[in-house]
Amino acid sequence: MASLTFTTNPCNLGFRSIPNCRSRPIKSTTTTRSNILFSTPSQTRISSSCSNSFKKPYLGVLPSNFSSKLLSSRPSLSNRNFFAVKASASSSSSSPTAITTAEPWKGAAMKPLLASIATGVILWLVPVPAGVTKNAWQLLAIFLATIVGIITQPLPLGAVALMGLGASVLTKTLTFAAAFSAFGDPIPWLIALAFFFARGFIKTGLGNRIAYQFVSLFGSSSLGLGYSLVFSEALLAPAIPSVSARAGGIFLPLVKSLCVACGSNVGDGTERKLGSWLMLTCFQTSVISSAMFLTAMAANPLSANLTFNTIKQTIGWTDWAKAAIVPGLVSLIVVPFLLYLIYPPTVKSSPDAPKLAKEKLEKMGPMSKNEIIMAATLLLTVGLWIFGGMLNVDAVTAAILGLSVLLVTGVVTWKECLSEAVAWDTLTWFAALIAMAGYLNKYGLISWFSETVVKYPMPIVPWYSNCYAAIRWI
Repeated sequence: MASLTFTTNPCNLGFRSIPNCRSRPIKSTTTTRSNILFSTPSQTRISSSCSNSFKKPYLGVLPSNFSSKLLSSRPSLSNRNFFAVKASASSSSSSPTAITTAEPWKGAAMKPLLASIATGVILWLVPVPAGVTKNAWQLLAIFLATIVGIITQPLPLGAVALMGLGASVLTKTLTFAAAFSAFGDPIPWLIALAFFFARGFIKTGLGNRIAYQFVSLFGSSSLGLGYSLVFSEALLAPAIPSVSARAGGIFLPLVKSLCVACGSNVGDGTERKLGSWLMLTCFQTSVISSAMFLTAMAANPLSANLTFNTIKQTIGWTDWAKAAIVPGLVSLIVVPFLLYLIYPPTVKSSPDAPKLAKEKLEKMGPMSKNEIIMAATLLLTVGLWIFGGMLNVDAVTAAILGLSVLLVTGVVTWKECLSEAVAWDTLTWFAALIAMAGYLNKYGLISWFSETVVKYPMPIVPWYSNCYAAIRWI
């Protein structure tokens, strides 16, 4: 009797050998053992060797379900390791024959990295203009190389920014204390703390509860459903400083489930009923809510910091909100309605959306203890952001106080804060850019650039102004 030894994972593959039947022999081998690398067709033939009663090798026919069983027992293709299956006349097993390929490159993307380095080197080699110090010009080269790296991303943003700081210290353009001075700036820490708040929102489910509550109240029509999602997203914007976390982590699953409940699904070609307009509305208005509050997007504190470094004008959380709240609310009202006219959904009513929202709320049950603590902490923190000036409490101190409450009550753990990679990555590249931009201003490069632009001939000024206006409009 022929015995077959498989070197894959020990499992019942359902193999059946048919010695001395109507199968034709394999012409290319007469040995008692053969190695085969399976390509798993539905009917696969491999060579097997029989006992002493049969001198010639015969073909064994695998059952039709063999390939699926073999696939389920083999290693993942992502490891790129393939194992040979051995058919043997002996009953002993042997170790698998591994066919390995080279590990994929896990380092930097070389083309973007070379583009970033080339930008810095070319500018570094340009002669220093009159009126500019050597350190200022070198720092400009490193700064622009870092910006190109942040845009092309050969590595994560924090790694690119850290390399930029390292280059500035290595070339003696900045001292170590100067290069890392912005890590003591309150603005990067304000954004990092807001990310920790976002973790509490997502963990407790308070963000979903707020969104479902809005939908259950105002989502009976398509336009009302859109407005309920828009304003619930804007309500969460002060505490979640990432449009990806708000729109992608909370509202995208919610919008998809609402669209399916209303019979609008991209899979069956019914997305124009409601889903296309709803997705477009949420996409466009998330940009508006990101601009309404200082802590709604990471770029907002950077703008406030650059404003202070350039013209010594402080923009606090309340100052930003006062300036942006009116145009922001008007935009949140107008944009969904314009999209409703330009790209209207074919379904004007959505009676299933409030029903689904109420079912979700019933499934969630009453507010948990952690949700209540999260809501109270948010009100406390936002209240200090608004009225903290009267109490001499700045925005970062208020955020630290709010996070302390969440840590003490266990709503958010410190381990979860440490695992919030986006927060620490943002803190790193934020501080790096603030430090380099601040020293560009201290070295006088910003003022030199402004004076140089003013001295341009008149025919060039309108061209420059038109280009600037076009870029701002885009």
